[in-house]
Amino acid sequence: MSGNSIGQNFVVTTFGESHGVALGCIIDGCPPGLELSEADMQHDLDRRRPGTSRYTTARREPDEVRILSGVFEGKTTGTSIGLLIENTDQRSQDYSNIKDLFRPGHADYTYQQKYGLRDYRGGGRSSARETAMRVAAGAVAKKYLKAVHGIEIYGFLSQLGPIAAEHIDRSQIEQNAFFFPDESKLEALDEYMRELKKSGDSIGAKVSVVATNVPVGLGEPVFDRLDADIAHALMGINAVKGVEIGDGFAVVTQKGSEHRDLMSPAGFASNHAGGVLGGISSGQPIVAHMALKPTSSISVPGESMTVQGEMGEVVTKGRHDPCVGIRAVPIAEAMLAIVLMDHLLRHRAQNQGVHSQTPVLGMRP
Repeated sequence: MSGNSIGQNFVVTTFGESHGVALGCIIDGCPPGLELSEADMQHDLDRRRPGTSRYTTARREPDEVRILSGVFEGKTTGTSIGLLIENTDQRSQDYSNIKDLFRPGHADYTYQQKYGLRDYRGGGRSSARETAMRVAAGAVAKKYLKAVHGIEIYGFLSQLGPIAAEHIDRSQIEQNAFFFPDESKLEALDEYMRELKKSGDSIGAKVSVVATNVPVGLGEPVFDRLDADIAHALMGINAVKGVEIGDGFAVVTQKGSEHRDLMSPAGFASNHAGGVLGGISSGQPIVAHMALKPTSSISVPGESMTVQGEMGEVVTKGRHDPCVGIRAVPIAEAMLAIVLMDHLLRHRAQNQGVHSQTPVLGMRP
């Protein structure tokens, strides 16, 4: 199967299925000399890990990552970094009833039609479990970006169903199971999720991700625009149906006099563009949002079709997230980090030593 890699200079290739023996990835292009251990990746893996709260799937995987290659005496060698996570809590019998039945809203039908067969155990390769390796690889990129360039990346759940954050308090994000930045909405979120689980249904969500201290100049101006590659990376996350950069679709109702980010030697007056101008980073914070659909793995009965084309009813059993957006926060951070890392190396390869007389602008105080 093609399409398992992302990046040009910092290349991440993943492999493995939801109910297979293990998940893994290869990272090519990581510069040598970066101090790296399993612990550097484990923190973000624990944030994504299933079974950590009553709001997520009950599947319990330790998601302990092992470094197989590319690190010697605690530092990256510049060669391929091999990573592996073993699956330990598979319950494939949960899916025996849908062996010949397509789940509406899933990749079952499209995989069957494309390849002539499919791994029905948890969706196989189409399962969001694959994203564990993206998070591990993203943690490597995040460490390099911060250690070498001071770039910091953080994400948060900005909306769950009808409940949207009205205040963004970064200090609150890691203090609750929702990765939610508005403390005043936590009680409402808890009540909403309890009722949702009782009904056996699911809900969509919006996740936002931000990168600060990004240097000016990242991104290629035509086909490999920075915002285009960010959108590609975020859109490639399971269940994502929409991506916005900066103000996104809100620009439809804005006038040019409102949207443009005025500038002066004191800095940019606003950041409607989300930190990207003409496909190239402006030095402002990179801001992106993604919309995740409600998962179709629900216990509410639904009309479906069998592999043979006969009518049937599907009721998804097993352990599933009532809102996949909650665990998508570290995945969004990882994908943004991988894109920024790749473009940073590409920029260094072509433009190292380039100097401009124009001062570098920040955001106005």
